[in-house]
Amino acid sequence: MPRNSARNHRNNPYAIDRVMITVHHSTAGAIWRFRTEALTLTAASVSVWQLLLAVTLMWAVLIVAVVAVAATVMPWTRRLIVRRVWCIHSRHRIQRVCYETRMHTRSGRLPLVLRISPTEVGERALIWCRAGICAEDFEAHTGEIASACYARQARVERSKRWAQLVTLDIVGRDTLAAHHVISSGLHLGRTTERQSPAA
Repeated sequence: MPRNSARNHRNNPYAIDRVMITVHHSTAGAIWRFRTEALTLTAASVSVWQLLLAVTLMWAVLIVAVVAVAATVMPWTRRLIVRRVWCIHSRHRIQRVCYETRMHTRSGRLPLVLRISPTEVGERALIWCRAGICAEDFEAHTGEIASACYARQARVERSKRWAQLVTLDIVGRDTLAAHHVISSGLHLGRTTERQSPAA
């Protein structure tokens, strides 16, 4: 899809707005943005506290170490952790690129990343556009989004039912690409055939 330059905020005629905008930092907004980190830290703290009540400190350290090693050594748990970490990273990078490209309301309210989940090729985010933001704004900044999320490309799809909902696919890897390329030996055979008559 061609890049819509009219929607690009580099052509924003209201240049003074960036001086006047103050991003709203509320406690509820901060908790929502860092909800995964907050829940993980809370769950880990409660688990360690309950473990210390049940066993001694030495056994608690040993159990935590065994669980941590098992989680990083087993392939499926390591893959799950890595994918979730990439989802958290991409969510924060999407919010940052929305701020940097002025993809927010004139009062400074950023779009909400309602949900982000791993896919086979990267991450998929469901975004709620506030009044003044639409899917075309995201389409105009797919290059910046892909760059911010360290991805190959970003794809934008508007919800068929609700115009304020946008699905953003972040493509970080190509599952169809060859993992090991075997070089052909045909050119060596041709070289030998061409040289043998001359010899």
